[in-house]
Amino acid sequence: MGISFGSINTGLPKDIVKQIMEAEKIPVKKMEERKGKIENKKQLVGELNKLMGDLKGKILQNGNARSLKELKVDTNNDIVGVTVDKNIANPANYQFEVVQLAQKTSAMSVGVPDKDETYTGVGYITYKTPDGTEKEVFVGADDASLTGIAKLINKDSDNGMHATVVNDGSGSDSPWRLLISLDDVGDDNKAEFPYFYFVDGEYDLYLEKERPAQDAKIKVDGFEIEVPENKVKDVIPGVTIDLKKAKPGEEFGINIGDDKEAVTGKIGDFVDSINAVLGFIKQQNNMDENTDTSRTLGGDILLQTIEGRIRSIVFKDVETSQGYKRVGDIGLSFQRDGTLKLDQDRFDKVLAENYSIVSEVLTGYFRPDGTKSSGFIDNLGEFVNSAIRFPNGILTNRSKGLDSKIEQIDRRIEQRQRMLEQKEKNLKDKFARLEGTIAKIQSQGAGVSALGAAPVNAVTQLG
Repeated sequence: MGISFGSINTGLPKDIVKQIMEAEKIPVKKMEERKGKIENKKQLVGELNKLMGDLKGKILQNGNARSLKELKVDTNNDIVGVTVDKNIANPANYQFEVVQLAQKTSAMSVGVPDKDETYTGVGYITYKTPDGTEKEVFVGADDASLTGIAKLINKDSDNGMHATVVNDGSGSDSPWRLLISLDDVGDDNKAEFPYFYFVDGEYDLYLEKERPAQDAKIKVDGFEIEVPENKVKDVIPGVTIDLKKAKPGEEFGINIGDDKEAVTGKIGDFVDSINAVLGFIKQQNNMDENTDTSRTLGGDILLQTIEGRIRSIVFKDVETSQGYKRVGDIGLSFQRDGTLKLDQDRFDKVLAENYSIVSEVLTGYFRPDGTKSSGFIDNLGEFVNSAIRFPNGILTNRSKGLDSKIEQIDRRIEQRQRMLEQKEKNLKDKFARLEGTIAKIQSQGAGVSALGAAPVNAVTQLG
């Protein structure tokens, strides 16, 4: 229960200590308000730092001729599927033909009436894996069915084959068959299929049909090549071809070319990331007489530095194989509102006429002596890295400076609060003593008054 001061004894307000302390806390409230403004600025610096980080990501994605480049494939058929590694492949046209698909060794048993109930007898299975290892599997009474035999074969994960029980769809009385297949295709993955040695079975189980393994055969520009699987990786550098079906005698083209639309889209995204930074700066600098600049970055030297550096990089000449050029020559320029604009028509025109010059303006080019010039993206990347670099980038330093100010204010607030707590305690003690003192004085005064008002004893007077 709190102590209440002020009464008929002192004549002071009951909340006198509270009133005094509220006045003493005014400097603390001002410090907290100042801290809030600095925290607002730190948050804005964080937002700008994130935008610059996003821009760095775009730079890393498009920072050299290889990463900027995109390739597309035109086959116009359902015979193959083609994927391209743009870091290895080069634009080219190939004539292609799928003569034969690679296939794996497989075999199918005779049919039985039921996959689970037909008793195949007990015994053992022997087979050789592709590496020549001989294996043997014992089949007991509990596994003497097609399902049980398949489980035993599949139980050995090192045998290089798997078994499946299938219905051949013949509609006969014995439609269930055991299908055994090797895991890998090609001539190098041949195996000797199992021999079944069973006794007392209801049916004589044996492998009725077999299909041997074989390599795939393709023709590239008229020359036949044999490959071990249906995924061809090493024939055309950087190109993976999935063989889907064989069509001997049907030749088709695999055309690998520059994907100019994709490059245009990437540069459009890149410009958007730059404009996100410039738009943030513009928003912060959009001030009027009612703007509280203590809570924004409006007019801050940090914003002026970043905007100025970006503008200088846009206007900077870059060395190419055809002399010095600017990004304006390929369609990138400032608008009246201070943001960048990509002139789509101009960019597409230059890209179609000379892809190399666009790449060199953006990412630089290798000189005859083996050295490399810096392109627009290189120059921008260098600045962005220096701005957000830890521990001494301009954005990092600003954030650290604001953190330091916040810590200083926190320490001052903490010190001030300790002083206020002690002062409040002292005031309460003082007013408590004052209240007690006045109460005693009033009590003594009442006693004296009572004594003066008492009747005189006649005996005492006579004595």
